[in-house]
Amino acid sequence: MEFTLSADQLTLATALDGLAERFAGKPTDFHGFALVGNELDQELSAAEFFDIASVPDLGPLSAAMAVERLARLPYTAEIALSMLVRPHLPGEWPRPLALVENGRPGRFVASAKTVLVVEKEAMGIAQIKPDDVAPLSSIYAYPMGRLRQAVTLTPLSPGEAATARRWIRVALAAEMSGLLGAAIDSTVEHLSVRKQFGRPLGSFQAIRHRLAECAVLAGGVRWLALKAAWSGTNGDAALAAFQAQESATRVVYDVHQMLGAMGMTLEHPLHLWTYRMKALLSELGGRAGQAVAVGEYCFD
Repeated sequence: MEFTLSADQLTLATALDGLAERFAGKPTDFHGFALVGNELDQELSAAEFFDIASVPDLGPLSAAMAVERLARLPYTAEIALSMLVRPHLPGEWPRPLALVENGRPGRFVASAKTVLVVEKEAMGIAQIKPDDVAPLSSIYAYPMGRLRQAVTLTPLSPGEAATARRWIRVALAAEMSGLLGAAIDSTVEHLSVRKQFGRPLGSFQAIRHRLAECAVLAGGVRWLALKAAWSGTNGDAALAAFQAQESATRVVYDVHQMLGAMGMTLEHPLHLWTYRMKALLSELGGRAGQAVAVGEYCFD
């Protein structure tokens, strides 16, 4: 399946590709967990890429395509929530955004200016100061942080909270789609040059079959994410997020096994995508939470 981009979408894709090309490689002297793209964030902001969803001729579909493309980079920045969730929040809230669920640490919390706080079924939003947050060390390949103290929340109404949840799911699926694609591409590159018994590992039929299955799963996540961004419905968003978290579990296991020890070393970039996927697996209640949402919105 494929579709033809409009002239505006093609211009956007070309511009994004040009920007992303400069951040496509991992620095040779980097051997850590989270490769933070501060310069990438600044350039996206200066070029107003974070406002894509609000442009009439682009909208959320184009924003989802941008999130998917940028998630393929080894560098990470707070992109998905800003591009896909922020336009649907009531009022004007500064970015970066972060999601805090039930008091747990979250991605980009330490650098966020706005936090969405989920406590069971309730959701609130707050603008925060640097003293409100603390950075945390982790292996998740994102800059992680936690709220250091309670903040004054502006509660979202049930309708506003439902809208925020819907677009968080779309953002999750779009970001996961890019991570899946990048992890598979990195694995294919390794298997094409690594040899065993005089042959590239990628030439063995068993590995080719498993790679094909991973590619099918990643493709499914991508199309469901784009459909959810286009339709903006609760059912499509829940299906996309569920498929994203379900597929990531399988793909992460397979690609690390295919790379053996190389997949677990910091010198190889695979963890920059797979360990981000691991962080995304628990968001909005994880697969169980998305399954409940699918049942609620698709089969009631």
